[in-house]
Amino acid sequence: MKKIVIIWSFICLVLLVCSCKKGKEVALFPVKKNGKWGYIDRSGKIIIPPQFDYAWFFSEGLAPVKIGRKWGYIDKSGKIVIEPRFYRSGDFCEGLAPVKIGEKWGYIDKSGKIVIEPRFYLSGDFSEGLALVKIDLRNGYIDKSGKIVIEPRFDRAGNFSEGLAVVGIGEKRGYIDKSGKIVIEPRFDRAGNFSEGLARVMIGEKWGYIDKSGKIVIEPRFDWAESFSEGLAGVCIGNCLPAIERGYMKFRGVYLGYWGYIDKSGKYIWEPTE
Repeated sequence: MKKIVIIWSFICLVLLVCSCKKGKEVALFPVKKNGKWGYIDRSGKIIIPPQFDYAWFFSEGLAPVKIGRKWGYIDKSGKIVIEPRFYRSGDFCEGLAPVKIGEKWGYIDKSGKIVIEPRFYLSGDFSEGLALVKIDLRNGYIDKSGKIVIEPRFDRAGNFSEGLAVVGIGEKRGYIDKSGKIVIEPRFDRAGNFSEGLARVMIGEKWGYIDKSGKIVIEPRFDWAESFSEGLAGVCIGNCLPAIERGYMKFRGVYLGYWGYIDKSGKYIWEPTE
């Protein structure tokens, strides 16, 4: 029997992190078989036969697929709804998707119409009405008309979540609001998005959590930390980071370090186990 390989890989680039709320979509997953990509459901049944040169996850009912050297989009029946004509393409978020035409990135709507002309070095997903873009090696934000609403001045940046976005100035990370004002001064070595009112941050070699005032509410003591979801966060003690950076953690069935769960007080509800 031919082996079907399910690719659970994810994009780690800070500039292109997807923050779309997927909603209650029918779950289809990209798989590769005999050199081509298709989609299966949760039971492993092939729903869209392998026929693409590459395929990505569905978002807002559409998925980017590669045919030859160009990218387009399919719906959940496998029908091509936006013809492959882009050099690169991203997820649909809030009705728009970033696409690369020539050397620049712009945005299309679900009909495939270009609604924001390609003029950016890099483009991220829309989140809370704004999208991260890179111009002249600096990161800023645009609205859905393509207007720059936060001038590109940051060395690094992420998507907005709960009204705030991570930005980097030099080697440190802090947070801005939607006016572009720095509301939490850059003082962290690494930082994640806010989720359920808290954000994971790294100080030195350890991860902890802050609230929206920037106050540390869970002291940095973990070697890796995930965002909170439904009141809990996964944390790791031990040699965790190398596995995560190579894309193994959760996605290839390999867990390094000792993993547990904490609540919002920082108390373990499941002690770290191997």
